[in-house]
Amino acid sequence: MLLAEDDRAIRHALERALTLEGYEVIAVADGVEALAQAHRTPPDILVLDVMMPGIDGLQVCRVLRAEGDRTPILMLTALVETADRIAGLDAGADDYVVKPFDVEEVFARLRALLRRTSPALAAGPAEDVPARGPQLPERQIEAAGLRMDLQARRVWRGARELELTRTEFELLELLVRNAGIVLDHSTIYDRIWGYDFGPGSKNLAVYVGYLRRKLDEPDAPQLIHTVRGVGYVLRED
Repeated sequence: MLLAEDDRAIRHALERALTLEGYEVIAVADGVEALAQAHRTPPDILVLDVMMPGIDGLQVCRVLRAEGDRTPILMLTALVETADRIAGLDAGADDYVVKPFDVEEVFARLRALLRRTSPALAAGPAEDVPARGPQLPERQIEAAGLRMDLQARRVWRGARELELTRTEFELLELLVRNAGIVLDHSTIYDRIWGYDFGPGSKNLAVYVGYLRRKLDEPDAPQLIHTVRGVGYVLRED
């Protein structure tokens, strides 16, 4: 794991906590060091502070994504406005944690990201990952005018292809697989992040809003609907 955080106290505390949790951590103090280290020894996952001197976390994220690097990225940010979070997602980040944070939330989000990309790493050294026999992977799923190629991780609404981050893709896949079924907040948090962050969290609402902006078209029906007090459903009215 590569950790980039310019605040020495936070960096040292988080490095120690992650090490005790079983991660091998390389900690650096700025974006320049982060890019150099990522190029030198590609990590399994990155934790980037947004506001760092020189090259900030968003720029690090943009550079890596432009190079085709799809390593999971968790952003740490003191910026709480929705627009700031969207900027992180636009840069290619997969998830974010708002400062001040509970270290258990950081652990939960890291496990969720690793579970999608490296199941053995997410399980940790003390757990055995059961062996699986050869399986023919499911290739495509469709619902409400959406088509998803699961192996290529590509999505189309009609003839228009959508550009989604990893978390957006996972969330849309869950909704497409359950088209017409109302999924409650807890179920979505558990399936996508592996942890229910509680009723006060705005994380899911941010991702749903971002998906809607990419999915919606003028004079076309909205696809993701809010069921107040319950959750969300994908359907084409």
